[in-house]
Amino acid sequence: MRKTVYFVEGDGIGPEIWGVTRVLLDKALEKSGCGGAIEWKEILAGEKAFKETGSYLPQETLETLRHAEYAIKGPLGTPVGGGIRSINVAFRQALDLYACIRPITYFEGLETPVKHPERVDMVVFRENVEDVYMGVEFMAGSPEAKRLIAFLREELGVKAAIEPDSAVGIKPMSARNSKRLIRKAIQYALDSGRPSVTLVHKGNIQKFTEGGFRQWGYDLAAEEFSGRWVPEEEAENAGGRLVLKDRIADNMFQQVLAKPELYSVLATPNLNGDYLSDALAAQVGGLGIAPGVNMSDTLAFYEATHGTAPRMAGKDIANPGSLILSGALMLERMGHVDAARRVRSAIAKAVALKKLPTDLARTLPGAQTLGCRAFGDLLGENL
Repeated sequence: MRKTVYFVEGDGIGPEIWGVTRVLLDKALEKSGCGGAIEWKEILAGEKAFKETGSYLPQETLETLRHAEYAIKGPLGTPVGGGIRSINVAFRQALDLYACIRPITYFEGLETPVKHPERVDMVVFRENVEDVYMGVEFMAGSPEAKRLIAFLREELGVKAAIEPDSAVGIKPMSARNSKRLIRKAIQYALDSGRPSVTLVHKGNIQKFTEGGFRQWGYDLAAEEFSGRWVPEEEAENAGGRLVLKDRIADNMFQQVLAKPELYSVLATPNLNGDYLSDALAAQVGGLGIAPGVNMSDTLAFYEATHGTAPRMAGKDIANPGSLILSGALMLERMGHVDAARRVRSAIAKAVALKKLPTDLARTLPGAQTLGCRAFGDLLGENL
């Protein structure tokens, strides 16, 4: 069945990497016997949208996506000194894209900062609409900050010595949003045969927000997945059932470096997931090969996980790998498994040939550096 996919080119290097990605995805579908399976339709966001409409995120774009099933975007910048706080965060909140999903895997042959990158095979499920990213904060010295500090002290009896000139932020975390993210992570692990889900939190200090995330995870598992999982202390008797673990966030950073093979699916609050997914990407070669998708219950919105790199824009030196691999995830979800496999294999072959974009080639002795378009052409040949 032909699917409509809405695309945003993105800012900075976005148009370059999107152009390469679109051609490659179409070629992969054609090679797998599914040519024409996607109808591409452009929608506007970011700098291009601002130039054409006066808005960085036009209402028309949001209305289109509210009725869409698939979308994909290049990186989007955040205006400096004014305008929208973050286009990416605005998309997530307006469209209820509550799950950010980042698979982290290694392509054999890439140079990385760790000794055994091949041991990293994780999928991060990051809660995407609340936590500190809600943006509820007040400037230091502002009347709002002063009123909130006074309210905390006088009405709620907070004893902490909050300096009167502090900036103040609120960190909302709810059972509803935490549970639906963890539900998605557990269901994914069960469906894909992965051995464990680990809840990552800072509940030893933030007992009611991050501690709540942990507890809501165990409550959900007991309520909805009874008989299909065991707690970590019973792992030896799991008998094929899912093992549910939890780790304090700072310890988790040590774990993914020292013992990554012990972890499979991570479920995290918003900020923890932001940190961890980028750190894990660095362990396998960087954001240039890190795909991602933001999902609601109706829309899967795939994206490049890196920034706009404005200094590289227009120079044909960007790495399109992140957006290409996000496109492969999209093909897979659509049921075009062979086309997705071809895309990943094409990248693996390019690594084996040591013909790579600048960011990957400069870390690999003897590698040949290819421009963005040339790399796309090579991947097309490798399909």
